[in-house]
Amino acid sequence: MRIALHTGKGGVGKTTLSVATAVAAAREGHRTLILSTDPAHSVADVLGAPVAADPTPVADVPGLWAAQVDTRRRVEESWAGIRQYLVGMLAAGGMAEVQAEELTVLPGAEEMVALLELRRHAESAEFDVIVVDCAPSGETLRLLALPETVQFYASRLLRGPNRLLRGLAAGLAGLSGGPTPPTQVRDAVADLLADLGRARDLLADPTVTGIRIVLTPERVVVAEGRRLLTALALHGFPVESVLVNRVLPDAADGAFVARQRAGQQTVLAGIAESFPGIPVTAVPTQAGEPVGADALGELAVAAFAGASVLPPLTATPVLQVSGSGGEYRLEIALPHVDRAEVGLSRVQDDLIVTVGDHRRRIALPSLLQRCLTRGARLADGRLTVEFVADPQAWPTDLLAGATGERRAAAETLAGAS
Repeated sequence: MRIALHTGKGGVGKTTLSVATAVAAAREGHRTLILSTDPAHSVADVLGAPVAADPTPVADVPGLWAAQVDTRRRVEESWAGIRQYLVGMLAAGGMAEVQAEELTVLPGAEEMVALLELRRHAESAEFDVIVVDCAPSGETLRLLALPETVQFYASRLLRGPNRLLRGLAAGLAGLSGGPTPPTQVRDAVADLLADLGRARDLLADPTVTGIRIVLTPERVVVAEGRRLLTALALHGFPVESVLVNRVLPDAADGAFVARQRAGQQTVLAGIAESFPGIPVTAVPTQAGEPVGADALGELAVAAFAGASVLPPLTATPVLQVSGSGGEYRLEIALPHVDRAEVGLSRVQDDLIVTVGDHRRRIALPSLLQRCLTRGARLADGRLTVEFVADPQAWPTDLLAGATGERRAAAETLAGAS
């Protein structure tokens, strides 16, 4: 299974490149699904064919299916029981049923549905490749960050689905308590949390999912792309490649076009520095609007120069733990970040990292939970947090062994000098 997720600033041609990639993947022999989570519903316009909520074969492209996530329908199908329970609780507190219906619209429902639909199709074994046309940058970040946020509030603050439902319903209804939710409702919430967790694991797996940032050669767009790269890294999602769309070819003539091309070349020269170590693909501007399978196939050929649109994934995890002997390091990739922008704190078993407007609460591995935080440094686009074994949390024999390893290393270093 391979997932290619396309995101970027609105208006950069993200949908066009997503569909072109899907067409090319299908023509390479992969059973391919182009799945749109963008409420703009532009995939149908680009394909020049209707797209339904369920995967539908695309005419004239064997091996290609298309689907548009239908948020409203999926919410009604999947969570009707949960909403019915909450509406009943609110009505019991004296609220009119119509008002209760409005209040029980689940926050983040669109992002949840998109994640669950992607996971459902990925685990169906019906497709080899899923190409995802995401909403613009901000919405994509909310989608990717949602599972960790929901799981934290459910499992840490409210201690599980049962208390989550009771607390939510009681708070909205102004009650001090409430009846225990029926088993099917508790099971539905527990299943939702588990499914969201599996969806996140799928997207954060660098051997399965490649995230592609789509840009145009404009300074404002590249600046947003840099911020998107930082935010994705903070949330644990490595970027596979950068696609620079609408690059003017050298053959384009005329004084006006020449000035445009010169400006693009200046921006293009800086893109490699903005996305170090990440492959960058320049997609040339087409003479005509790329609508329909044939035009999209030609665009893919022009963009990827005859190479596969699905090269092997080589991204490494953006979060790594290393060390031994009671001294450990947690490293997080944070490109394009100054030290003054980073906020760092620890609350029990969680490390809270803040970069500008973005915050991630990282559940520490069990090894680091039994350590004290010693310090942190930011260098070369990586945040390194140092930990040392906590004497009160480690068994005596393990702590003695760790101390002995550190002492032996220090003696070896002193003898060498």
